[in-house]
Amino acid sequence: MSELFLYNTLSRELEKFIPLKTDLVGLYTCGPTVYNFAHIGNLRTYLFEDILKRVLVYNGYTVQHVMNITDVGHLAGDTDNGEDKMEEGSKREGRSAWDLAEFYTAAFKKDLINLNIIEPTIWCKATDNVPEQIELIKTLETRGYTYLTPDGVYFDTAKFPEYNKLSHLNLDELREGARVAKNEAKRNATDFALWKFSPVGAKRQMEWESPWGVGFPGWHIECSAMSLKYLSPNLDLHCGGIDHINVHHTNEIAQSEAATGRPFFKYWLHGAFLNIAGGKKMAKSDGNFLTLDNAFIKKGINPLAYRYAILNVHYRKPMEYSKEIIKNAENGWDHLRHQVNDLGTEVGKIGKEYKYKFLETINNDLNLPQALAVASEMLKSKLSDADKLATVLDFDLVLGLELAEKIPAEIMALAEEREEARIAKDWSRSDELRQIIEDQGYLLKDGPNGFTLMKK
Repeated sequence: MSELFLYNTLSRELEKFIPLKTDLVGLYTCGPTVYNFAHIGNLRTYLFEDILKRVLVYNGYTVQHVMNITDVGHLAGDTDNGEDKMEEGSKREGRSAWDLAEFYTAAFKKDLINLNIIEPTIWCKATDNVPEQIELIKTLETRGYTYLTPDGVYFDTAKFPEYNKLSHLNLDELREGARVAKNEAKRNATDFALWKFSPVGAKRQMEWESPWGVGFPGWHIECSAMSLKYLSPNLDLHCGGIDHINVHHTNEIAQSEAATGRPFFKYWLHGAFLNIAGGKKMAKSDGNFLTLDNAFIKKGINPLAYRYAILNVHYRKPMEYSKEIIKNAENGWDHLRHQVNDLGTEVGKIGKEYKYKFLETINNDLNLPQALAVASEMLKSKLSDADKLATVLDFDLVLGLELAEKIPAEIMALAEEREEARIAKDWSRSDELRQIIEDQGYLLKDGPNGFTLMKK
């Protein structure tokens, strides 16, 4: 059995993956802030995390996957200043923050379906777990890590000596970055809000009573409270985009380890950015906001072509988006599907040699570009068509490209009716049904063992 190695941001090394429990893996992935649609740059991160989960399952692990929905507390600019993105979105769209969260959560889940991303074991909303967040802040207060300012309860980063252990930046660099949005009431530039007070004389749509005053939780405390609640003690893997390293995940580690006195997650994995061709980072604020709907679905491009494009670039390498790149990916995915369809429907035995090659590549820090190359090599090999089909369908448990043709029940019923007509030598009805099937976009082939169906 090939061993699994993953690049751990915490150690900056490729490490052999050893879960805290033998067969069970705890996986936490930072979910969306549901004030707008996810853009395809965001979705690249969720695709990498889906591939990670599929690789873990392929290796025989049971995965307990928790993903949060941030529906309160994420302020503009990812800092402790500015308006809550949910309140901001509510004003933009003229609907309540609660309705906004429900709408964009549903839109996000639809994106996951379109990209064949497996849903998490547990969805958890920040607004459903406010009591747990308050309790975690109270623990930090008891341990002497907090202080009050006019606008909230803050974590004192000077009291956590290993604050920079994930970012690997010196503290002066982190402090310099934190000065972008300066708050004179903070003791240290890197200190962050655990609880924010509602503005004096104003009522927010989302606010709760707390021991410190009416307000709402900070963005970082949400993930700590929910991962500890739903996964502890199986804190194996925590994932997100590279933009989370220096602030969000750094703050999660600080407050979680300060509160529990124990190490937080063992492995930290981060996916690189998707950039618009020319190197520009995709961002909602820059007007280059491409969604799965406007970049793919409305243009008649199957979203799985995007999944195929993602598989062709290692998750830790920046990826470019351009019409040409997506067109090539669409052609590549379509070619692969046709190769698989041409193999027929008889499923043989998995080619052990190729399965081992495939496992070695995916277990080398999720090297999916090389795994696709193994799949291509296998399809050109001397294996029988039946064995090739069995092998590529096994690979697709990780690739997630839906290479197994799913024939609609109504098309299958027509094919079976046509087979009965053929056996009865009712050639007129047989030809009529064949034409109906082909008009629906499917090819029907007769063989010594019956018929096979595939999409044109």
